[in-house]
Amino acid sequence: MTTLHSVVLEVADSASAEQFLADAFGLTEQVRVRESSAETTGFRDFTLSLTVAQPSTVSSLFESAVAAGATVVKPVTKSLWGYGGVVQAPDGTIWKVATSAKKDTGPATRVIDSVVLLLGCADVAVSKKFYVDHGLAVARSFGRKYVEFATTGPIKLGLYGRKALAKDAGVPVDGSGSHRIALTADAGNFVDPDGFVWEPVPSSVDGSLTSS
Repeated sequence: MTTLHSVVLEVADSASAEQFLADAFGLTEQVRVRESSAETTGFRDFTLSLTVAQPSTVSSLFESAVAAGATVVKPVTKSLWGYGGVVQAPDGTIWKVATSAKKDTGPATRVIDSVVLLLGCADVAVSKKFYVDHGLAVARSFGRKYVEFATTGPIKLGLYGRKALAKDAGVPVDGSGSHRIALTADAGNFVDPDGFVWEPVPSSVDGSLTSS
């Protein structure tokens, strides 16, 4: 089974981006950064989601993200599926913090259960076949709408239609240029049909899901 070790955000200021990740979410391993001047505008065709155990933890992480400089895209709110909100980091990355729980079962924590990377695709079925051909196993699939892969490691991976992903995030779908992201895994070195880059795993990558 493919292990997705981390994602690399390509940013204009790596020191500031690293500080944001640490202050906002306590992430130091699962999501890394490197500097890039690649042109990009608007929606970059991906979102990162933090799933947690209860609403108070959502609020804690959301509030620390805003305090660290993030812009609120969708305020935290209750819904039929649970509780969550969306922010955009100073580097432009869109983050969703959510839980399926409706009520707290204890004090707020800073524990992140999983980090989920959703890639926006022009055609989910085409991208799904590409990844299956590259050795990834499908965990769940809903036709041309959504695919979740059975990867191991600290990052979960899913495919979503580009327009649907932008709508879910609460941002305009318009965008062009670089995605400003790379995936590090043991799946090889390649570029998928939507232009997302996969790279070999650096020897130092080792993720932990508990923030400080």
